[in-house]
Amino acid sequence: MSQVDLHIHSTASDGKFSPAAIVSKTAALGLTVIALADHDSVDGIAPALEAAKAFPQLRVIPAVEISTDMPGGEVHVLGYFIDYTSDGLKSALERFRHSRERRAHGMVAKLSELGIHVDWQRVQEIAGDGAIGRPHIAQAMMEKSYITSLKDAFDKYIGRDGPAYVEREKMTPTEAVALIVRANGLPVLAHPFTIDDPEAMVIELKAAGLVGIEAYYNDYAADEIKSLVSLAEKHGLITTGGSDYHGLDDSSETMPGGVDVPMASAEQLIALAEPRALKLANL
Repeated sequence: MSQVDLHIHSTASDGKFSPAAIVSKTAALGLTVIALADHDSVDGIAPALEAAKAFPQLRVIPAVEISTDMPGGEVHVLGYFIDYTSDGLKSALERFRHSRERRAHGMVAKLSELGIHVDWQRVQEIAGDGAIGRPHIAQAMMEKSYITSLKDAFDKYIGRDGPAYVEREKMTPTEAVALIVRANGLPVLAHPFTIDDPEAMVIELKAAGLVGIEAYYNDYAADEIKSLVSLAEKHGLITTGGSDYHGLDDSSETMPGGVDVPMASAEQLIALAEPRALKLANL
């Protein structure tokens, strides 16, 4: 069990547990550094930081995960130590959340055409106050026994190449990095093996302000991690990592702290943030 997890989601996007519950859960598991990185949302950060006051041994890093598009697939960019009060950041993220909802409507409609009848109201109930995402649709599908696991929903229906997939408003990876930099954050390329040519993307994004690569991830083999660490070293970037935990009652999901993220990853991230006079949680 690692004491570090720099990639966790809450009900502020498509996770099951509230920000406060995430803080309590990770503290109980013995973690000492976490990052709440909801999809296109910073709404969970303030509640998480408030909850963390009860757990002085736990540092909560304010973060966000921005979903972007490029030919051939999605690219996700994590932003750490962001100014989550930035009006410019919040406005951009709100626009993308609305885009997510429009896409979710389209996916539910396409699923219906395929004979998979998911109630939109139920998807909203599952999402609660968070931004509606594909995992919420997958949960609704599983409740009605159309699938046996959340992974099936993505593999067979709502993944990028699936018959019920719908595009949404696009932001390029470079634009996402620039948005994070404007919010005084530290951009990191998330789970790089979703990209056909990670090194080419790293080179492009470093020019825009990228500082790191997520090398330690929930399903990466040792040789994959080694290659990403080498890639980071080659381009003068730090390495981060995390579970990408959503808490969605799927037995295949990695729990917080379940990825062996070195403490050095958190220390390197914090070392980059401190000279920039960014707000650190739980100093």
